[in-house]
Amino acid sequence: MVGRAVAGAAAERTRHNFDIVGVATSGSRDTVRSFVEELGLEIPVLHDTGAGLATLLNIRAPVALLVADANGYLTSGSSSFANEGENPSARVESEIREWLRLPREDAVAVSVLGERPEAPPFSAARLDGSERFDLASLRGKPVVLMFFLPSCPHCHHALRFFKEALAEIPESKRPVLLGVLAMTRTLGVREQLERDQLDFFPVLLDPDGSIRSAYGMLAGVPVTFLIDGDGSIASRTEGWRAEREPPLMRMRLALLAGEQVPMLLHATGYSGNEFCSVCHEPENETWQLTNHARAFDTLVRHGADRDTDCLGCHVVGWGEPGGFSVAAPAAHLENVGCETCHGRGGGHLSEKPPGDPPAEPDYEEICQSCHNQKHSLGFDYASFLPLVSHQANLELADLSLEERRRILEERRRPRQDLLPTYAEYTGSQACQECHEEEFATWSEQPHAAAVAKLEAPTETENAECLRCHTTAFGKPGGFPADGSPALHPDLAVVGCESCHGPGSVHSEPEGPKFGNIIALGDKCDSCVILQICGSCHDEANDPGFEFELLDKIELQRHGTIEAGTGKPLDGQAEIEARESS
Repeated sequence: MVGRAVAGAAAERTRHNFDIVGVATSGSRDTVRSFVEELGLEIPVLHDTGAGLATLLNIRAPVALLVADANGYLTSGSSSFANEGENPSARVESEIREWLRLPREDAVAVSVLGERPEAPPFSAARLDGSERFDLASLRGKPVVLMFFLPSCPHCHHALRFFKEALAEIPESKRPVLLGVLAMTRTLGVREQLERDQLDFFPVLLDPDGSIRSAYGMLAGVPVTFLIDGDGSIASRTEGWRAEREPPLMRMRLALLAGEQVPMLLHATGYSGNEFCSVCHEPENETWQLTNHARAFDTLVRHGADRDTDCLGCHVVGWGEPGGFSVAAPAAHLENVGCETCHGRGGGHLSEKPPGDPPAEPDYEEICQSCHNQKHSLGFDYASFLPLVSHQANLELADLSLEERRRILEERRRPRQDLLPTYAEYTGSQACQECHEEEFATWSEQPHAAAVAKLEAPTETENAECLRCHTTAFGKPGGFPADGSPALHPDLAVVGCESCHGPGSVHSEPEGPKFGNIIALGDKCDSCVILQICGSCHDEANDPGFEFELLDKIELQRHGTIEAGTGKPLDGQAEIEARESS
């Protein structure tokens, strides 16, 4: 079961930059090899029949999964897998995908781009033996559905909270609390709940795990679903953090019951999108359509989620009291969230008199603090704003879910045509006169023989191939769309202007030398240079390139001028020594 789940996620390895290592604690080498081959996994397997590695990692279960980040820190894992219910392997694969931040297809995981999933219907026996329960009988009423264990202290905290919080809601609007026992054994459960004074709600049985399977319940408890009167899932909460869940759940319960939502934001730190979305649901849905919503996942994929040079633009409240920190990373502060743009508490925690609307921050200044020349090539506030604007994205709400998914996928793709368009291309020979050393270095690299890589004659005439193997295919001054490599040798390469932009203005004898060509020495490799390279080195043509970018850059680095100054680059002698070694 677990092996099939791992095999299901393994296909994403190249695209999402992770790998899998197996550790066999029993069985002969032939048996282990046959098992891995049967699953279709081509992975290294360590033979740990002496249990030395298992002992070092304190693993005592026969099967366990561990996830380590790029820095070697263990970040997640499990050794408890319920082999029951419908398709348990798919449930385990879903958990693996969540750990690795891979796309998930859970039907009831969360609201997907504004579409609330319907709560799966079920019927179940009751712990007290009374009439069988059917979820359909509560249609029209809000429901709190909680999967729990009577021995779990976190479940106890959550149940005590609901006992108190639900009692504060008028009975006519009060959500119905249901508990689903997340185990097959029922002996002594009623007595334990009575002793703990937690016998105030109906407990439902799930002996075959079918309810847990339908709701995507994997291993940990408690897991709590809020279901609205229409039978749709309004929210899903996994675990119970004593400092966070009570105020957030009070806000959600008030909204579910149709009561006035209390403002229970973090008094001294950042609250996170979950708090904002209780009252600003449409804004949260439109935010999901932006790349801001996946900003931290980008760092995880590139192994930079602990890189302090990158984190500031991919999390909420970096360097601020109560904000995201490496020492205590908080999942609710990952990504470019509400408070990144709207300030801590979205302006609700300001000193303005109650009732006054929050002051509008200078959004252009905020955007440009991250989208600057070092990190965001060609950023233009006016044209980029619609991609993140709640109002602009709200217009997408009437589209089908499939259409919204398509738009989201398009926005994830690397941007094209990042280079300037105000000049024409001239060819690399025009660059040689002033940049002789750079030209000499480039001439010895694969880019200078790009068309030669298209050895088959038919490929040298293939426009789709020539688009990436020539300079400025089909653009003014670039390689003609109907041209021949033999007739345009200076452009039948991936030349200087392929990366630095058209040089007709820059190469004019009396023309200005700065501000009209793209210098890359002062740019972020992973942000800007990847955007330029990624227009050709994409997933279809060069899988995994984005994760090898830094090494590839070092192989062809040729800058000798400090960007924007015309002065020799500091430490140039050391750079040249490194390149020649």
